Amino acid sequence: MSRGGTARHRDTDTSLALYDESAQAAAAQVISHYSTSFGIGARMLHKPMRRHIESIYAMVRVADEIVDTYRGEDAREVLDGFERATHEAMARGFSANLVAHAFGQTARAVGITRDQTRPFFSSMRMDLEHTEHTPGSFDRYVYGSAEVVGEMCLAVFLNTGGGPTPLPEDISEGARRLGAAYQKVNFLRDLAMDDEELGRHYFPGVTAQTLTDAHLAELVADCRMDIVAAQACLPALPRRARIAVQTTIDIYARLLRTLVSTPAAELVHRRVRVGNPTKAALAARNACPWRSSMRAPV
Repeated sequence: MSRGGTARHRDTDTSLALYDESAQAAAAQVISHYSTSFGIGARMLHKPMRRHIESIYAMVRVADEIVDTYRGEDAREVLDGFERATHEAMARGFSANLVAHAFGQTARAVGITRDQTRPFFSSMRMDLEHTEHTPGSFDRYVYGSAEVVGEMCLAVFLNTGGGPTPLPEDISEGARRLGAAYQKVNFLRDLAMDDEELGRHYFPGVTAQTLTDAHLAELVADCRMDIVAAQACLPALPRRARIAVQTTIDIYARLLRTLVSTPAAELVHRRVRVGNPTKAALAARNACPWRSSMRAPV
C-alpha cells in the first residue's frame, strides 16, 4: 500500500538502497552532534571512507550513551540488546536499528568482525560493573573501548573500495596505540565528571582528590609515547586518511600540552578543550602539505 498519496512502489534493491542511505544519514547526525574533533577529521576523508567512519563513531557513541547517560536499572539489558542488533546487522546486512544497520554495512564492507566488537561491548559492560580499576582491568578496558576501535578505523582506511583483507600487524599496533592515547586523554579531561557524576576511577590509584602534578605529567608522557608510535605508521595510510588522522593527532597533541600545563588541582574542576577555530586551523594546515613544517611536536 502506498503512503502519503505520492509514494510509488520501489523494487527491493532500490528500497534497500534508500534504507541504507537513511541509516547512514542517522549515523552522520550522531558524529556531527557529539564530536567536532572527529567530525573535522572525518570531513577530510573521501565520501566512502567518511561514511564508514561515521558509522563506527555512531555505534560506539550509542553504546557509550547507554552506560554513561541513560544509566537506568535496565542499562545492561539495553546494552545487550544493542549488541545483539549490531551483531545481527553484521551477519545479515539489515537491522531495524538505524545505527546498527549503518555499522553492519560498514563492517561487512571493510572486514570488521566480532574480534573487534565483542571486546568493545565487554568494555562497555565493565562501565556498569566497575567503579575502580586495577592495572589489569584498566588494560582490558582500554583495549576493548579504544584499541579495537582504532583497528576498526584502520580497516576503513585500508579496505574501503577494495574489499576485506587482513590488517598488517605492525600498522594495527599503531592504530591500537592511537586509540589508547585518545581514550587516556579523554579520561584526563573527564576526570572530574567521571569521579563526581559517575563514581568511576579509570586510572588505577588515581582520583580527582589524589591526582598530583607529577602524576599528571607521567600520564601525559604515556599518552605522548602512544601517539609517537602511532605516527610512525601514518605513511602506510592512503593520503586523505593520513591527513585526517594527523589532524586528530594535532588536536589531541594540543590537548596534551594544555593538560600538562594545567595544575592538577585546577584540572579536576574543569574540562580542557581546543577551540573550534584552532581545530579548523589545524585541519587547514594539514590539508596544505607545504605548511607541514609548522607542526609543533607532540
